[in-house]
Amino acid sequence: MNHPKARLRLRSAWATTGILVLLGLAPAPLAAQEGAAAVQDVTVTDVVIPLGGTLLKAPKLTASGTRLSKEDLAAILRPDSNVPWEQRLARLDAGSLTVPVLTSENAGPGDNRQTVTYRDVVARDIRAGRVGELTAAGATVSSVAGPNRGSGTYGQVRATDLDLAALSRLYTVPGDGKGPVQRVYGTIQVSDVTYSDARGTTVKIARLDGRDLGGRQIPDGWSGAFAIVAGGFDGSSDRRPLAAAAADLIAATAVGSLEMQGLSVSDSDPKGPVLFEIGRAAYTSAGSEGSTVLDNLALSRGSLRVHVGRLAVLGTSLVPTVAALQGIAAEPTAGPGFSDIEMRRLTPKLGNLTLSDLSIELPPEGEPERAPPRDGRAPARGGLFDSGRAGPGRPADPRTGDTAADPLALSVSPRPVRRIALREATLALGAPNDGVPSATRLSLSGLNLPADLVAGAPIIGMLPVYGYRDLDLDLVADATLDEKARDLALREVTVSGRDIGTVRLSGTLGGIGPELFSGTLPAATMVMFSGSAKALDLTVENAGLFERFLAAQSKDLSLKPDELRKEYVTASLLGVPIILGNSAAAKGIGAAMGQFVMKPGKLVVHAKSKEPAGIGFIDLGAARSPAAVLDRLDVEAKAN
Repeated sequence: MNHPKARLRLRSAWATTGILVLLGLAPAPLAAQEGAAAVQDVTVTDVVIPLGGTLLKAPKLTASGTRLSKEDLAAILRPDSNVPWEQRLARLDAGSLTVPVLTSENAGPGDNRQTVTYRDVVARDIRAGRVGELTAAGATVSSVAGPNRGSGTYGQVRATDLDLAALSRLYTVPGDGKGPVQRVYGTIQVSDVTYSDARGTTVKIARLDGRDLGGRQIPDGWSGAFAIVAGGFDGSSDRRPLAAAAADLIAATAVGSLEMQGLSVSDSDPKGPVLFEIGRAAYTSAGSEGSTVLDNLALSRGSLRVHVGRLAVLGTSLVPTVAALQGIAAEPTAGPGFSDIEMRRLTPKLGNLTLSDLSIELPPEGEPERAPPRDGRAPARGGLFDSGRAGPGRPADPRTGDTAADPLALSVSPRPVRRIALREATLALGAPNDGVPSATRLSLSGLNLPADLVAGAPIIGMLPVYGYRDLDLDLVADATLDEKARDLALREVTVSGRDIGTVRLSGTLGGIGPELFSGTLPAATMVMFSGSAKALDLTVENAGLFERFLAAQSKDLSLKPDELRKEYVTASLLGVPIILGNSAAAKGIGAAMGQFVMKPGKLVVHAKSKEPAGIGFIDLGAARSPAAVLDRLDVEAKAN
């Protein structure tokens, strides 16, 4: 669900921009030509227009090129009129409407109070509730109460093809949520947005663009639905109205496209300033699904630098979210809050996610994280890293190149920056069932990182010991979940590394259902009792790792590599079968391993349970010996 602060801004954005436009409707160049003698300029004062929880105030409003009298214009804008807004708007005709100062006051939720003051507002070509163009020179924003207090500014605002009658219907006239989409804005642009809150966070946006924005009429009206959602997050009230209103708003909103350029979020964190930037973010709808693309993402904090060339999410849909909310709204009894399972069901369909050109610069190993001085002053001079020139009692900083540096001063070599890079990552998710995708495929290509970052990790943690300094890896994980059969098919799990080799795993696990992915400990624990292994295929391909392993072991054992290789071959041919029970399958595995050690190429092992239900995880854990497990499997092993 949306954060309360975001809900306030969304409601205020619709209401403020809409009412801002509500002051300038119906174009009249042709009408003015038809009755030139009747055309005049009319001014009204102290205009007050309520719209839901938003109140618009204009000390002065001038209609130019209109055939309306002052009394007619005042009647149209009258806040307590019994005539519906859409009927009054149909009477409004003007070449332009000018408002020097327009103030939008928005109350709630809770103690929040937000005021937006626009200056030099002009609406042109106004006819029957439609505005050809609306502009404002800029605006100031102030949140003066509640925990979200802050202030900001807007640059120029421009909107075209505004249908204020449609906006009025959406906000105030109930509907069944199934009617046609009513377009409110053809286009809207806002430039140079800046907002800072009391916590020291500053948000800046160079430009915002929207196209074809509108929606459908819903049972509570948009104003009523926003009020229900805003007041429904206290955790103790009946959640059904909240779920119903949220589902109505999501399903009724129509967006052609949105684009944001030059976003930056800075935070004066005590542990060090944080800066997050997005060069461009764009959303485009396509039928019931949409796509979101983010270009040039960057995050910095101290010596940490993260950059992403592009992040794209294709095929997103909120249909599962709406369905889950409607299910909660239809419950026969009331209840507060949302359970973990319900939150999982609220997850939208994400489709395919692609990330490209990721780079991470990590702080040098052992570098302490230093916070800036609280008073904002530069660090005191005179220490080892004094950036000033050398003087009596003060050793020079070797970084300054001071020719008068003390020859006995300590010299500190900068630690190298550690970098992680990823050429591309893709994540494809199938249609969700109870929030769990029916299929998942993850692919990482061109993952480069220093080998010492994996030191201490299982298996791969030994790579630095074998002489690897930098790792170049690819990874693929592909799985499907059959809810009816309760089978998890691992179609492919592959890890490959340059000059290392490839490990490929596939198989089928039984007794696996969506509850495993709830993230709760009981669900994960139950898998140990219900889960089983049905089939497993393992392929190992050597591309240099085995030779490095053999060389490292030979050095530790003071043996020649060929001597150690022969010992490993003997251990494979004789020792492995004994450990595994000396069955035909055990001997076949030992023979294949011996061949692989003698000529490291490819080793393939196929194992399948003799029992259709598979071997239970609890049986595997309680097995007295490997032979007890091997006797319940059909196994085939071969090398090269």
